[in-house]
Amino acid sequence: MELEGVEVERPLKLHFIPFLAPGHMIPLCDIATLFACRAQQVTIITTPSNAKFLNKSLSSANPLFLRIHTVDFPSQQVGLPNGIESMSNTPDLDSSHKLYRGAMLLHEQIQDFMEADPPDCIIADFMYTWVNDLATKLHVPKLAFNGFSLFTVSLMETFRTNPSLHSLTDSGSFVVPNFPYHITLCSRPPKSYTGFMEPLLEKEVKSNGLIVNNFAELDGEECIEHYEKKTGHKAWHLGPASLIRKTVQEKAERGQESAVSVHECLSWLNSKRDNTVLYICFGSICHYSEKQLYEIACAIEASGHKFIWVVPEKIGKEDESDEEKEKWLPKGFEEKNIGKQGLIIRGWAPQVLILSHPAVGGFMTHCGWNSTVEAVGAGVPMITWPVHGEQFYNEKLITEVRGIGVEVGATEWCLSSFAERETLVTRDSIEKAVRRLMDGGDEAEKIRRRAHEFREKARGAVQEDGSSHKNLSALIDELKRLRDRKPFE
Repeated sequence: MELEGVEVERPLKLHFIPFLAPGHMIPLCDIATLFACRAQQVTIITTPSNAKFLNKSLSSANPLFLRIHTVDFPSQQVGLPNGIESMSNTPDLDSSHKLYRGAMLLHEQIQDFMEADPPDCIIADFMYTWVNDLATKLHVPKLAFNGFSLFTVSLMETFRTNPSLHSLTDSGSFVVPNFPYHITLCSRPPKSYTGFMEPLLEKEVKSNGLIVNNFAELDGEECIEHYEKKTGHKAWHLGPASLIRKTVQEKAERGQESAVSVHECLSWLNSKRDNTVLYICFGSICHYSEKQLYEIACAIEASGHKFIWVVPEKIGKEDESDEEKEKWLPKGFEEKNIGKQGLIIRGWAPQVLILSHPAVGGFMTHCGWNSTVEAVGAGVPMITWPVHGEQFYNEKLITEVRGIGVEVGATEWCLSSFAERETLVTRDSIEKAVRRLMDGGDEAEKIRRRAHEFREKARGAVQEDGSSHKNLSALIDELKRLRDRKPFE
């Protein structure tokens, strides 16, 4: 294309397909925004209910370069009520299975759309294993996204390519062999989990590259070299994607609608001294029993530290009876603690906004990667409490490799977020972890100092000439090279 005799380079046409779960959708849509901010033509393909919150969440993006295309979710076909189109809205394991099946059934609609409006590249969640075949059919490259750190992907690949490791882990804790970092795992991932992940990883490495919501300095050059040498697959570190959110409004609008007013939350935090508040949140799809919540409440109260605690909406209904409340809160807990000492948020919380406030000095987390990298970007040290999936791997990067958190002592690797735990993490263990991080002392100060160092590295990575900023530039150049080298095979 030419304009007044000057050649203008044609922007890339990119189609993004996020999986229908907040931990996958939010970071990939932020990454899509990064491309749109570089004047590339971006289309995000999702379902109507998810489009509603994305329209608000992405409101600051330039509409000239970013649009949302919706495909109908097959609610009736999979037996879900209308409007249940995200893992965060599924109340039980059966519903989550139905939602997964529904997500896989979007294949035909997405294929029809792409055949009518072919992109230069497809950037899709690795859950959609059929995208490789679609990209081949359209003769365009495909980039994978899984929402994990490369450290975690590398550990998964180690298990996938070394089946003998599964027998090693039956006898208790063990050191992962042939890995660039010294990692001790206290239990093995459930065989059904590794069985589910293996075909996804096999498909992933057949893509033209992996987009990572992390920055190279956190995964480490040793890990990047190990992964790329072991798999022959290119990894593109473009994060932390959450740092694209600069203003209070942009941070507050990330994800679903908040269950608490931003003004109320900020006013409460503004009244607290720096590093004195513990933020407790276990993500949108981790479910804890009432007995476990009771242990957490007892530990918080005994520690004496100020807190913001996010609980599921169905657990912490404001109109619940005293009898219902006392199943998960000690008697009188709210009267003694809520207000000056702490807040309970029932439902979705403006997490990036909370973590970025200077009053927050610790984050008790399930170690989902989205939450983890948000905390790193904010410089907040963590108390790690993994539950299922890849979270036990993430914990090791936080505690053993980077030293920016302490472990609460969870060892039970569950198959799903809905699984009933066989053992409770006791109030004593929880209180001990809280005090290690929040009471001060040499260990806590070293952890906090390292967390602040990685915050600065994260911010530097996304600035001009930073590692992630340069990776995005290089990736755009590479995709343009592939586009212009037709036909792509």
